[in-house]
Amino acid sequence: MEAVIVMAIIFGTILGIVYLYISARNKERLSLIEKGADASIFYSLNKTSIPIWKIILVNLALVLTSIGIGIFLAGILRYQLNVDSSIAYPGSIFTLAGIGLFIGYNISKGLK
Repeated sequence: MEAVIVMAIIFGTILGIVYLYISARNKERLSLIEKGADASIFYSLNKTSIPIWKIILVNLALVLTSIGIGIFLAGILRYQLNVDSSIAYPGSIFTLAGIGLFIGYNISKGLK
């Protein structure tokens, strides 16, 4: 029973976010059209920009690599420095995953 409630909440949240995104986009477009803006701004394709799949791939590679390094570092902290495993593993994984995301952001920003 609890699983059904959790799934309903998750589904409702995703549905609400999609609805808000679509309705806000629609209102924005209608207001621009009412003010006489050119409709081509909605369909402008910038061919000079890098494809989104390359940005996702770079960020995913950096995050997964940094998580692996975080697990390795946590093992070193745990067995060499006797740090409690409940502190070493989450701390190193989240810290290095955040560093990986930050590096991925800077690389993606430099690609454009």
